[in-house]
Amino acid sequence: MTLLSSERSAEQLPASSPPADGQVYGWQAPPIETAPPWVSSAGQEAIDLAARAGLKLDPWQQHILRVGMGEKPDGQWSASEVCVNVPRQNGKGAVIEARVLWGLFVGGEQGILVSAHEFKTTMNTMKRIERLIRGCPDLHKRVRHYHKTVGREGIELYDGRELRYVARSRGSGRGFTADCVIFDECMILGDDAMAALAPTTDAVDNSVLWFLGSAGLGSPSQQLGRLRRRALAALESGTPDPVLAYLEWSITPHLDECPRGCTEHDAVDSVASLLKSNPGVGYRLQVEKCMHRRLTMGDALYARERLGVGDYPSDVADTWQVIGEDAWRALADAESSPSDPVAFAIDMTPERSHAAIGVAGEWRGGTHVEVVDHRPGTGWILDRAAELHEKWKPRCWVIDAGGPAGSLIPALEERLGIEVVQPKTREVAASCGQFYDAVTEQSLSHLDQAPLASALAGAQQRPLGDAWAWARRIVSVDISPLVTVTLAKWGLGVEVEEPEEAPNLW
Repeated sequence: MTLLSSERSAEQLPASSPPADGQVYGWQAPPIETAPPWVSSAGQEAIDLAARAGLKLDPWQQHILRVGMGEKPDGQWSASEVCVNVPRQNGKGAVIEARVLWGLFVGGEQGILVSAHEFKTTMNTMKRIERLIRGCPDLHKRVRHYHKTVGREGIELYDGRELRYVARSRGSGRGFTADCVIFDECMILGDDAMAALAPTTDAVDNSVLWFLGSAGLGSPSQQLGRLRRRALAALESGTPDPVLAYLEWSITPHLDECPRGCTEHDAVDSVASLLKSNPGVGYRLQVEKCMHRRLTMGDALYARERLGVGDYPSDVADTWQVIGEDAWRALADAESSPSDPVAFAIDMTPERSHAAIGVAGEWRGGTHVEVVDHRPGTGWILDRAAELHEKWKPRCWVIDAGGPAGSLIPALEERLGIEVVQPKTREVAASCGQFYDAVTEQSLSHLDQAPLASALAGAQQRPLGDAWAWARRIVSVDISPLVTVTLAKWGLGVEVEEPEEAPNLW
């Protein structure tokens, strides 16, 4: 699925390096790649400079620099936007370091901005770059100052060139002018930070934006989703995006409806999938250790974190219509957990392609909501519900009888020996209103889980009498995780027959 955009970019590495030394390596060329045509590249200069500073780049890292730093006949960048999407721990940080060194000491870039979702990540990058520079006397002697004052972190050269490290926020970067802006952790890059930082390059001739991230961290990415859709559109049409170079290491996992022996998709549990999505295998990642991690994490998390299976909004330009992303993210609390009593709820998509179980419980004077499970298909629900019911003894289970999961009610009641709470139409509307009010009043907490964030990003309101209920914006959006936590929260207040014993939870 690689688009070769020019003769120069067609000079690619093999998919995986030959094991001449007996070592197994990951794919050094990405499964997904598109770039505008280029006739030369400054990438080799960056590779050579990095080597002088003691940074030896893997073949795939070199490939990124050659493609991402391709040049048109007039010397301008062939791609003014470069995106690298690769699973974590493969070594994308070295690409950032090499690109920064080139911009400071070879490329003549007067201003470079580096930003990450967490400032500590940016600081780690700063320390590594400083270490490389100090280890190379020819570079170190050109540095006027290593700025470490809070809010002024960066490196300044005697000729006035400057590298600045900026925190990601609504106002970060405003007032700066930059030749190159590097967005690390771009899978968590919202519109506010993008609006603040991207325009810093608009008044600079031959400027460039670099985006580096992965499908992980359990968050659907607005910006990464936009870039990826453009790349896939270019691949489908056979015409490169005029300004975007995109390189992604990932697999295309099997679907429930895949026939036996399907060769169009990749198996999550295969070594071939690991090699396809992780170019760092053989350099810093080990096959056996990674495969063991699948047993620890489970297939879904492993596919996301190690195999690059991302959660990308299908229409990013029109997301978060009901509850704003900033308002939702502000309620995320990694320490949050429900206290007894708790309520569970179940919902599924109208196509019955996916289902979810949600929970709600009290937390520090408010309510904690969480997606307990979210999987393809429906055959797993009763067993999982029985397991949760036995372990937590919830005060109730809630299912909207008029929704897709209503067909589960008889089987669930028989399996658990309980009466499932079935909200009336007005109560479904009330549950949505209560959920919305809890967000507005900041009395709700959550774990910033990807399925829930994706559901909120793709949800809209449908009229229900004088009130409203959740609805999908487009068919491909799965809002079942959102519906479950909404109903579970409502279930905390509904009148039910309490169990005789309710053990202390969590």
